[in-house]
Amino acid sequence: MFEARIAALSGQAQGVATSSGTAALHLALVAAGVTPGDYVIVPDWTFAATANAVVHAGARPIFVDISAESWTLDADLVERTLDREERIAAVVAVHALGHSADMDRLVDVCRRFAVPLVEDAAGAIGARYRDRPVGGLGDAAVFSFNGNKLLTTGGGGMIVTDNAEWAERARSLSTQARDGARYRYREVGFNCRMPNINAALGLAQLDRLDAMLEVKRRIAEAYDRALHGRTDLRPMPRCAWGRSNNWLYSVLCASRDQAGRLVEHLRRAAIEARVFWESLSDQPPYAGFPRSLTGVAAGISGRVVSLPSSSTLSDGDQARVLSALQAWRGDKMATPE
Repeated sequence: MFEARIAALSGQAQGVATSSGTAALHLALVAAGVTPGDYVIVPDWTFAATANAVVHAGARPIFVDISAESWTLDADLVERTLDREERIAAVVAVHALGHSADMDRLVDVCRRFAVPLVEDAAGAIGARYRDRPVGGLGDAAVFSFNGNKLLTTGGGGMIVTDNAEWAERARSLSTQARDGARYRYREVGFNCRMPNINAALGLAQLDRLDAMLEVKRRIAEAYDRALHGRTDLRPMPRCAWGRSNNWLYSVLCASRDQAGRLVEHLRRAAIEARVFWESLSDQPPYAGFPRSLTGVAAGISGRVVSLPSSSTLSDGDQARVLSALQAWRGDKMATPE
């Protein structure tokens, strides 16, 4: 039932529950035809799991930069990368912090090059793109239900797709590729199933999803009002094509040093905040992989700070955060980025 409801929420026909979002992405890539030696395009600014799932599938990530306008995958760079590299087996678009990528453009590019497009919607459940739900925009999508997500099962993930063959392959691989009730196996599989108790938690959370989305919207609006006109802090850009689920409200600081100072200032006020993602391409595990970069991801790397924005955040607690932000002033950012 949990699989069916998440699939319906996304506008897809099939749902395959997994033990984590990383497992979901790994199995989705394999089901989509990614094989050892292939290349897969991923954004340079994302959580490590996006690139790790590609490597788990035996493929090699190509790190492509993000757009300054959206902080999501740059479709023009994707097009140029596909044009010069013939061995690309898939493109993974990340909906960063609950904000959708420019999916119409990415879908058009991927269709022209006959390459599957997979949405990494790990933290974006409930977000929309041009009035369509994320998760139903590419050939397949994955969600995470980790404890830090808007909708959580304590741990788990989900693949959604209209492709019944892909869904069956992913489901088979997630259950050791066992052939029916006998102890016979179709191929080497994995133990990536979601336990029933986690699915039950997910169903209970689904009943509260709309209410949680509304709370997250109000929290984001309160931060927007407080930050309006400030030149030292800038919210993540929101593009007209999407409606974010406001998973993690985050701000851009003038420098890495300023981001660290803001986090420390909030810590002294007993408020937890953290510096968010950093560019993957310059980190040791990924240094040998190809990349197509313009410097946007590197430019915001280490400068983005996520503020408290849980759907359980009370008005009083957010008021404390807003007061602490008001008491802090950082270096001015000269021009929009």
